[in-house]
Amino acid sequence: MLFWIIAALLTLGASLAVLLPLAGRAGSRAADGAHDVEVYRDQLAELDRDAARGLIQPAEVEEARAEIARRILKADKAAVAATARSSRSARALGMAAVLMVPLVSWGIYAAIGSPDLPSQPLQTRLAKNPAEATVDELVARAEAHLAANPDDGRGWDVLAPIYARLGRYGEAVTAYRNAIRLDGESGVRQSGLGEALAAAAGGLVTAEAQAAFSRALELEPGQPKANFFLASALAQEGKVAEALSAWQAMMITLPADSPWRDVVAQAVQGANSRLAATGNETAPAPTQDEIEAAANMSAGDRAEMIEQMVAGLDERLRQNPRDVEGWQRLVRSYNVLGMPDKARDALKRGMAALGEGSAEGKQLSDFSGSLGLTAAE
Repeated sequence: MLFWIIAALLTLGASLAVLLPLAGRAGSRAADGAHDVEVYRDQLAELDRDAARGLIQPAEVEEARAEIARRILKADKAAVAATARSSRSARALGMAAVLMVPLVSWGIYAAIGSPDLPSQPLQTRLAKNPAEATVDELVARAEAHLAANPDDGRGWDVLAPIYARLGRYGEAVTAYRNAIRLDGESGVRQSGLGEALAAAAGGLVTAEAQAAFSRALELEPGQPKANFFLASALAQEGKVAEALSAWQAMMITLPADSPWRDVVAQAVQGANSRLAATGNETAPAPTQDEIEAAANMSAGDRAEMIEQMVAGLDERLRQNPRDVEGWQRLVRSYNVLGMPDKARDALKRGMAALGEGSAEGKQLSDFSGSLGLTAAE
């Protein structure tokens, strides 16, 4: 019963909010008409004073007095008519508002509302069984916990990917950074941070995101998310052939049941389409048949096939060491395979062949740096 009393009072307040402005406008129109009549009467009094002082001829006085009188009558009639029209319009609109507000609002609430449903304060909802809570309630529960325990690294680590899935990328970045600060670095956390940074930038793999992905590969060589987004960064920079080579290498190394296989396959298809549209040929890389064959091999056979392909690339570079893109593919291949020592050795040999002071040498050095590798190591 209390609910309906409150609803009635709120409805009355809403109706008055509509009626009062209407009544005010009607009164203002009437006041305008009365003001005009008052001005004309002042003119009539002024005319009488001028006539008494002999400033105006009697004939002119009578003519002016008759004209002013006509204006007074006209203004008075107009004011009365305007007041009547305004009153009628105000009353009609007011009655419509008074009737429509409760009819519409109460009708909608009767159809979709639940006045008998007990209130559910936030604290009560947060105390519900997690299995019965919604995602928003679970997130609110986690946020309340972290507000009281800001140094709970595990809590930030759990909340960060949830923020990312909900599209709250800025908060995901903060959560990943807190998890890294409190619980230390890992390949998963750094790659998650890089993904959140890229998503917050509208899908652009920024320099900050690339640094996070490179750090992820240092901590976990072959980390698929980091490899994928670093290849995406190459594509964004216009280095589509290099990106294609990286994605194709991923297709070979990824297990057949990896969730990344479909994503990488789409990226490979898109890169091939871009290269075909521009008339460019792809850099030497595994063919689609080789990729499919590798997916169906056992882990041992796949590793042997990959090693043979990388060894073949290494041998070609020994014969033709001036191929900067070849050295980049070799360094990346060893890095993806989790062989950082061989990757650094390939980097050193490439730098020696290309010349450290040359443009090609700087290109190879910058590329290796994006993977977290330096020749000095």
